[in-house]
Amino acid sequence: MFRKEIPVYLFTGFLESGKTSFILDTLSQDYFATGERTLLIACEDGEVEYDAKYLLTQNVYVEYVNDEKDLSAELLGKWNASHKPKRVLIEYNGMWNTESIMEDIYPANWVLTQVISTVGYPTFNMFWGNMRSMVINQLSLSDMIIFNRCDETTNRNELRRNMKLFNKKAQIAYDWVEGFDGSSMIEEMPYDIHASSITLEDDDYGFFYMDAMENPDKYAGKTINMNGVFFRPDKYPMTRFVAGRFAMTCCADDITFLGFICDSENDIDFEERDWINLTAEITVQYVKEYKDMGPVLILKDVKKAEKPEDDLVYF
Repeated sequence: MFRKEIPVYLFTGFLESGKTSFILDTLSQDYFATGERTLLIACEDGEVEYDAKYLLTQNVYVEYVNDEKDLSAELLGKWNASHKPKRVLIEYNGMWNTESIMEDIYPANWVLTQVISTVGYPTFNMFWGNMRSMVINQLSLSDMIIFNRCDETTNRNELRRNMKLFNKKAQIAYDWVEGFDGSSMIEEMPYDIHASSITLEDDDYGFFYMDAMENPDKYAGKTINMNGVFFRPDKYPMTRFVAGRFAMTCCADDITFLGFICDSENDIDFEERDWINLTAEITVQYVKEYKDMGPVLILKDVKKAEKPEDDLVYF
């Protein structure tokens, strides 16, 4: 008989990073508070506690695991049979190895759907400096990493770079201390936006593409050096091509090519999907493919390039 898949949402992060508060906030949101029978498995006691009696009125059943060795396929199978959940939330202990909670421990119809990690910004540098391997273990599998209690001292670009060193696919989000409006902060770019010439690192292509498409005039007249995939659509002349990267916006099934139109005085001929390194002047023109004014690269130099170890762009 067909058994409906049960989504599992895994929350990781160190003690007092805000996991419990984030879970309670999630459970209260209209999109999540749908009355489905929910099993909430708590693997540590933090500064915020669960009100099991109240949660029961919301059809949320709380179970506790106090020792890592007790978290087993047998225990989860027992709770699956007794609670018959429609979804499962796991607040994982920040000091336990995340390998202990991968998919092979789950009942057959439980599916790990999303891994969300919380990080307390005030203590992040201490953990990053003294317990980096544990930080990486907790966050390396995350689909989303949320930095809590951020303020005007928060260097979002530095945090993003640190996370992308070991987890390129994770989305990075920020939650600000009460009374501070994080939207007023100007997002730092991973390159010098004031420079007349920009050499783009492979990991920064997504930043550049989104900003250049949204604010093309900011880049007009600048020179860009970057790596990308060569592509020539049908009916393009030999003096025009597209250079860009494939991007994963949310999952493996959602991969999109993000490219810039390039014009040259001379014929340019590479194989489809060759990796190239180009240097070009950025101009702003109306292009029907953009359906608006947008960046067009006027080629100065181009050559074959090596494919990077990870050829996808992540958001």
